[in-house]
Amino acid sequence: MIGLMSKILDEIRRAIKVSEKTRYRLSKETSIPESQLSRLMTGEKGLSFEALERLVEALGLEIVIQQKKTRKKVKHGKRHKR
Repeated sequence: MIGLMSKILDEIRRAIKVSEKTRYRLSKETSIPESQLSRLMTGEKGLSFEALERLVEALGLEIVIQQKKTRKKVKHGKRHKR
């Protein structure tokens, strides 16, 4: 199972790729070194939470945390009649 931070970083990478902003421009807007953004894009390194917040803001995104959807438990051996 992929961790939460990996999923978030994958979404950030996708957003960077489709944005019209260059890494240079994102670097200037966020104070994140361009080399660090390059390592992020290759998957070599992640970002601190503070840097992630700045990058998300520059991309016009927001991170939303919500309750996990749970499956209703079905007791084995019993079937519901329709």
